[in-house]
Amino acid sequence: MKAGDLAKLLGAELSGNKEEEISSVRGVTELSEGCLTFISSKKYLSGIAGSGAAAVLVSSFYDELSDKVQLKVENPHYCFAKALEIFYVKKRESLGIMDGAILEEGVSISADVTVYPGAYISSGVTLGSGTTVFPNVFIGEGSAVGKECLIYPGVTIREKVKIGDNVIVHPNSVIGSDGYGFIHEKGIHYKVPQIGTVEIGDNVEIGAGVTIDRATTGTTVIGEGTKIDNLVQIAHNVKIGKHCLLVAQVAIGGSTVIGDYVTLAGQVGVADHATIESGSMFGARSGVMGYVKKGIYTGVPAIPHRQWLKAQAIYEKLPDMMKKLKRIEDIVNKLEVSEDD
Repeated sequence: MKAGDLAKLLGAELSGNKEEEISSVRGVTELSEGCLTFISSKKYLSGIAGSGAAAVLVSSFYDELSDKVQLKVENPHYCFAKALEIFYVKKRESLGIMDGAILEEGVSISADVTVYPGAYISSGVTLGSGTTVFPNVFIGEGSAVGKECLIYPGVTIREKVKIGDNVIVHPNSVIGSDGYGFIHEKGIHYKVPQIGTVEIGDNVEIGAGVTIDRATTGTTVIGEGTKIDNLVQIAHNVKIGKHCLLVAQVAIGGSTVIGDYVTLAGQVGVADHATIESGSMFGARSGVMGYVKKGIYTGVPAIPHRQWLKAQAIYEKLPDMMKKLKRIEDIVNKLEVSEDD
């Protein structure tokens, strides 16, 4: 693709030869001849300048890159993602209902849906146009999957689950499994029937091995644009807002309410019935409970991040502080003995 054509697609201001041919898109650590890359820090300037890269996405023009085509954009990293999409992501061709797929009666499927062999679609299921269901997927009775969704192999979508448009569910995730609800009575744990459902908003991405429990009654909700990493557990009746980020191995207890644009880093644990205000961020392995106002938090239990940093600085010095305290204690003891004498 010519640099001038790519500049038009990305809305970029071009400096250099608009006829320069761009053959690939590469990160700054894997540059190749004729590729497009992007620069996020000046420390990469010398490496890019001495490479065979043909073009660079920049936020401002650099004299050091004057022999390269420079495409000036507001957000080079974002336009790098768009360039990857332009070069490598092709629209899927509809293959229809393939031999070996199992569909019960009463399934409503658009003409341009693809259902691979081994998928099982229960009665009353609706699949929107452009959606692809890969092998060994199970979709339970009365569930609805929106338009342009990708449901990868091994996914289980239980009954009466609603999934919006442009949703991606990666392999072996389970949506709508029973919530962990038991009542202790006369020495046994009696199962509470989980009769609710799950609702997934538009443009949500769900990683591999994720479990989202159905509500006991009512609905477990994942808001529009939220991105969930691998191996995340979301319990029954949880409400997650729009455009949240849940990193690997996050676990969220039942009936928790999370606002919009909340970030939970890896292995964060959220106790049941917690409430988190919109815009909050939690560092890795934080423990969250109760009502949490908007802020940045770390630790177990989670405390404001700046306070946690100060505490960590003290924690590292504790062995030396203990030695000093022991010496002071010895001195005080000797003084007390002297006073007695």
